[in-house]
Amino acid sequence: MRLTTKGRFAVTAMIDLALHSADGPVTLAGISERQKISLSYLEQLFGKLRRNKLVGSVRGPGGGYCLTKPMSEVSVVDIILAVDEPIDATQCGGKENCLNDQRCMTHDLWANLNARIRDYLALVTLEQLVSNPKVKDIAVLQDMRACKEPGETALA
Repeated sequence: MRLTTKGRFAVTAMIDLALHSADGPVTLAGISERQKISLSYLEQLFGKLRRNKLVGSVRGPGGGYCLTKPMSEVSVVDIILAVDEPIDATQCGGKENCLNDQRCMTHDLWANLNARIRDYLALVTLEQLVSNPKVKDIAVLQDMRACKEPGETALA
């Protein structure tokens, strides 16, 4: 199975949002700066996340995005499916027309893998990802990098 950039970026952006939401709504510009994801791509992703009720938007000064559910209720599979990312290792997209419009010999193998991947990703919550010490350490480094002035070193 191959997870595309869309799914990876959506999960990364949601982790960033969760990590930075304690101070209020988080801007897409801030996520873009920290995660090096284009702002226009984030706008597309967050439109889908909002339509699927994983995030809400706040307009005006101090506006941005916030989670609409507790982190413990948002799974990785929720995020991936919200941005229309397929979780599918089959060649046929589950249609069983893998080989000359017929079911291939390995269809069940890949279909079962899909189910296991989906089940695993359903068990992993945003809360678990955000509480991971390695994730927190990376977030601190990203924040330091995003806050430094051009030409300034992180240690200055």
